Amino acid sequence: MPSESVPASEFESLVEEALETLPPEFLSMLDNVAIVVEEEPDPEDLEHTGIPSEHELLGIFRGVARTQGGWNHLPALPNQISIFRGPILRIARTRRQVIRQVRETVIHELGHFFGLGDHQMPY
Repeated sequence: MPSESVPASEFESLVEEALETLPPEFLSMLDNVAIVVEEEPDPEDLEHTGIPSEHELLGIFRGVARTQGGWNHLPALPNQISIFRGPILRIARTRRQVIRQVRETVIHELGHFFGLGDHQMPY
């Protein structure tokens, strides 16, 4: 199945399946994180991350990392991780690659939620 034929509902299921593979101790810490699928990143997302135009932004963490929050820093909105369907489908050539890339992107963005920088993560 070519990657472009992964419909939005199936893509959302792949994100849910990626979350289900995480250890329970991590899942229990995700009470203030909304994980959503968006078709494309906003221009503000691209500007914020500094991703060059020739690269694809696959996901983004919007919020306050667990390592930066505290009793005096309560976010007005829940933290959010967005996984971008369009860019992932453009870089993945097969359904298997889509599944792998979704999982890697979910884990990478969760790493940001837990306070890790890009240089600290294998994904």
